[in-house]
Amino acid sequence: MSGALLLKPQMRGLLAKCLQVHLVCAFIVALGVAAACKFGVAEPREKAYADFYRNHDSMKDFEEMRKAGVFQSGTRFQNAKSP
Repeated sequence: MSGALLLKPQMRGLLAKCLQVHLVCAFIVALGVAAACKFGVAEPREKAYADFYRNHDSMKDFEEMRKAGVFQSGTRFQNAKSP
């Protein structure tokens, strides 16, 4: 009686069926990870760089480093006048 209730095992095409399911799942997961990286990492980083360089004054940074003595080997920068 219990033999009639059991289903026959799939003997042919089992690997192809499993691969098809796993490939679809892997593709969906890869799309999700790519979207998470783009919207969670790349776009906030681009926005942070844009915000930083929007108000960045490189001459001000140069003058601060010059006054701090970072440019010790360049004597011509010691007495330079900023425009």
